[in-house]
Amino acid sequence: MAEFMRNTDAFALGMEEDARLRSTVVTIVMLDRSPDWDVLVDRLERVARLMPMFRQRVVPTMPPAPPRWVYDPDFDLRYHLRRVIAPHPGTLETVLEMARRAEMSEFDHARPMWTATLVEELEDGGAALVVMMHHSLADGIGGMQIAALVFDFQQEPADLGPLPLVPDSPAPGRFDAVRHAVEYDASLVRRLARTATVGGAKLVVGGVRAPRATLRSVWETSASVYRTVRPINETASPIMQERRLIRELAVHDVPMSALKAAGGRADGTLNDAFLAGVTAGLRRYHEEHGALVDELMVTMPISIRVPGDAEGGNRITLMRIPLPVGLADPVERIREIHERAGAARHEPSLKLTQDIAGGLNLLPRWYIGAILRHVDFLASNVPGMPVPVWLGGAAVTMQYAFGPTIGAGVNITLITYQDTCALGINADSGAIPDLPLFRECLVAGFDEVLALGRETTAATPPATRRPPRTTRPARPRTPTP
Repeated sequence: MAEFMRNTDAFALGMEEDARLRSTVVTIVMLDRSPDWDVLVDRLERVARLMPMFRQRVVPTMPPAPPRWVYDPDFDLRYHLRRVIAPHPGTLETVLEMARRAEMSEFDHARPMWTATLVEELEDGGAALVVMMHHSLADGIGGMQIAALVFDFQQEPADLGPLPLVPDSPAPGRFDAVRHAVEYDASLVRRLARTATVGGAKLVVGGVRAPRATLRSVWETSASVYRTVRPINETASPIMQERRLIRELAVHDVPMSALKAAGGRADGTLNDAFLAGVTAGLRRYHEEHGALVDELMVTMPISIRVPGDAEGGNRITLMRIPLPVGLADPVERIREIHERAGAARHEPSLKLTQDIAGGLNLLPRWYIGAILRHVDFLASNVPGMPVPVWLGGAAVTMQYAFGPTIGAGVNITLITYQDTCALGINADSGAIPDLPLFRECLVAGFDEVLALGRETTAATPPATRRPPRTTRPARPRTPTP
């Protein structure tokens, strides 16, 4: 049978009827020099031959079948891989501006949904690779699997041998869309019948043997599904409410060992400390605007990748949970985040992710937008390369990822490189019209958490809610023109 999009990816693609909900991921790879162009061409051509979606486009299918992946007979690497000279002044800010425009761009759906632009002649002699792709091509782990095909673990580029053969791309038949839709529908009916038969039998047997436990399991699963799909009718933040099409990007580097130690100090993980830093920054940002907030709603990607899954691709589900923002004590905040994030990772609905997404794909788009548009922020933690890597003879000095906001006010994505946690900040200018101030608050929030990992940490302050600062007036929120 034809290869259909996973329901979760079809969900992401379908909701892009609202341009504020696009699932565009942008990654910046900073290099100490320009890489060997021929090596870069070879590596990305290799990716396009080994990972089908990088050579495929998406075509619609009659519902309830999701869209299909088909090989692009006109695939042209020269379209997807570009090479430019950095405009003045050739700094990181120059590259961030190029990434910002990529983040706001729409894909040509007649072609595979990715591009890579090599930016050369930066002011320090360095270069950068700006990669733009649709989230359906790769999640964080899938992106690192792709990186393993592109990067080298020594300066001299490895000889990977001849390129794999170009995959066959047969011409589509006249009635392919109808035939594939019928095949999918028949397969869906068989699967539902099998699930109903087997699941019904198990439910009956379980109801006889352990009626209370069975009833509790059904209730917990139903409640979990409801928590996953229920629309949020209002934004928790009193100030981050507007949504626009303009995006602003910023970055910040944090030492990974110190952040991990801070999490351990409060019996948490690196991810818990990361979320504690983000929430501390959000608390400070609200205080700067004279607002108090107890909790904010986060969309948190959770990996559902299992052994045997193909490399690349998107294997995440999105869970929305409220996180404590007003809790000023970083130790207590990390512990509370650890408990709430841990509960989200064990939601019974996770195993039903594709079925839930398939059902959502049949609902009106306004409902889809209502599920996501009032989320306050999105935070993602991606494990990156733990050792130095090179690209075409050029050393990778840092890597930043900017995940899509998909309706949230801001997305903060952490990707590790050696002993650094690189933060990519992608802000909706309607929710956050003063990104420099937001970044300042975020840096202070992470400094607050990092202090836990230092040997000279003072006694932990009591768990109180700080009032707005009175030493200076709240700053006006000037909208972006």
